[in-house]
Amino acid sequence: MTGAPFVVFAPDGKESPVIVEIPHAGVEVPAAFMPDVLASARAIGRDADLYVDELYGTAPERGASVLVARVSRYVVDLNRDESDFDGQAVEGGPAAHSPRGVVWRLTTEGERSLGTPLRRGAYEERMKDLYRPYHARLRELIRDKVDRFGLAVVLAGHSMPSLGRALHADQGSPRADVVPGTQGRTSAHARFIDAVDAHARQARLSVAHDDPYKGGFTTQHYGCPQEDVHVVQVELARRLYMDEVSLRRIPGRFETMRAWCGELVAKLGRAALT
Repeated sequence: MTGAPFVVFAPDGKESPVIVEIPHAGVEVPAAFMPDVLASARAIGRDADLYVDELYGTAPERGASVLVARVSRYVVDLNRDESDFDGQAVEGGPAAHSPRGVVWRLTTEGERSLGTPLRRGAYEERMKDLYRPYHARLRELIRDKVDRFGLAVVLAGHSMPSLGRALHADQGSPRADVVPGTQGRTSAHARFIDAVDAHARQARLSVAHDDPYKGGFTTQHYGCPQEDVHVVQVELARRLYMDEVSLRRIPGRFETMRAWCGELVAKLGRAALT
């Protein structure tokens, strides 16, 4: 691929302690990894958090730093632990069943996304070139916020299929509009979790905490309120802003959710400074 596997947007306005982290909006497959990816372009789009980077496009104006991955999660899933893979995904891996770990071998519809198990060297290349630099940059952003403000608030921006898919535990079940994932309210102070909840309900959006997503690696690994790092994963049902069949933005709805996301960033910033 040309350029870095991720991009960082610095705050435009008065800086706040907020970091918006978007690990799954990317759809790029670097040429070096194309031979291993079986999935179609449509499957890549369906399993990406399409347009989430655009939904949070005004976050820098609201004082936030923004980290956006450009690479498809079929190449490397940045919201998984580096060790989350099995022998069917990476040669020599454990027998544990991990079809959608740090290396996806199945799509959410149960189709193959990986041709054959990666050689250990090929896996290590993905970690060295893509995974570790991304998390090193996220750690740096968090350290900078804590040094500057005494705390960091990470809004992990995601989207989700509006109905559970074939490989989801809630297959066929409708999901809430907004799912704040906080590992049972342990990854952030209550004022940040409650700010997300109140902002959603104010817009008449339904909310389900930790259901079906409690938060992935970012939430689990970085969320540590006792060390002044607060992480809330925010999942938005895709029906709110896009057509899940055509994969196109829905005019009007998209702009409404973009405004909602921008104001959420502003509210978290205000909550952090009170």
